[in-house]
Amino acid sequence: MGWNWQQPDWPGFRYDMAVLEPLEKRFLLRSGELIGAFKHVSQDDRDMFKIEMISDEALKTSEIEGEILNRDNVQSSLRRQFGLAGDKRQVPPAEQGIARMMVNLYETFAAPLTHQTTFAWHDMIMSERNDIHVIGGYRTHTEPMQVVSGSIHDPKVHFEAPPSQSMPVEMDTFAAWFNRTAPGGSHPMPYLTRAGMAHLYFVSIHPFEDGNGRIGRALAEKSLAQSLGQPTLIALAFTIERARKAYYDMLERSNKNNEITAWLTYFAETVLEAQANTLRRLEFYLAKARLYDTLRGELNERQEKALARMAREGIDGFEGGLSAENYVSITKTTRATATRDLRDLVKKGALLRTGQLKHTRYHLNIPERGR
Repeated sequence: MGWNWQQPDWPGFRYDMAVLEPLEKRFLLRSGELIGAFKHVSQDDRDMFKIEMISDEALKTSEIEGEILNRDNVQSSLRRQFGLAGDKRQVPPAEQGIARMMVNLYETFAAPLTHQTTFAWHDMIMSERNDIHVIGGYRTHTEPMQVVSGSIHDPKVHFEAPPSQSMPVEMDTFAAWFNRTAPGGSHPMPYLTRAGMAHLYFVSIHPFEDGNGRIGRALAEKSLAQSLGQPTLIALAFTIERARKAYYDMLERSNKNNEITAWLTYFAETVLEAQANTLRRLEFYLAKARLYDTLRGELNERQEKALARMAREGIDGFEGGLSAENYVSITKTTRATATRDLRDLVKKGALLRTGQLKHTRYHLNIPERGR
């Protein structure tokens, strides 16, 4: 049967708009809810939340590809680029590169897509790699570009992309389509449909030696931001990473032909879940800020360190709850001191206690949405 780009109708993607229309309407309604929620957030809180959201997206879009980066380094780089107060740490190239790409996406989302856009992003995220032949340009190697898993002796080919020699033409066509279907373009498309198609279309071309997934997800976010007329700050990579296998399975199921209703439905539902996650995270962030305000000046250094570690887990919480052993490990203190500190945190209203004896666990005292 071959791959999607080998079909006679490539890149004539087909889909059932009647299936997608209800999802498009939900996207617009939820977008309005998010925009309304942000109006009640102070500028300082907006800046801090922006750093938290963008850093998480940078970390998660890298983690989807198996690259684990340092959160503090990414946040440090983001603060500097946004002109916010930060430390003077030396940020390694990997964290600096993905942070630069995310800031560029945030600041230039409205600009038309050009070859230089993706070249710059590729250069940012690949600048430290010495195993890439072409950085900041399309691949040129003659061997097939394949997505493969399994052992070297028994590989499974999940996808084979168009040959390198066709990259300039393929990307000319892609960029023209992307700009033509933007709001204000000659043939604007529904928001979720365009973003989902942009991602699948781009990764099907697979124009770079590496980094295609990260750039493909950035293009989906660029598409959504153009549709809304402002940076989205939605937890797209965060949401995809939580169900990474389903994401890769859907990509593989969608690269054999150009009828892509199933892919677009999956992607639209993922964006809607990402919006819900963003709203939950905004409410969590504001509740956390209020909790910290009530505790200012009342905590010792160990307690502050433990609460900060718990808060970093965000809406998912500290897995299984915080135990006394966890507290000892985080703060490097004794068991007796940990017990006193935790009892004090419960008394002050910072933590909620559940369970008894060895099953005792502690959770941040931040109400869940709807409680």
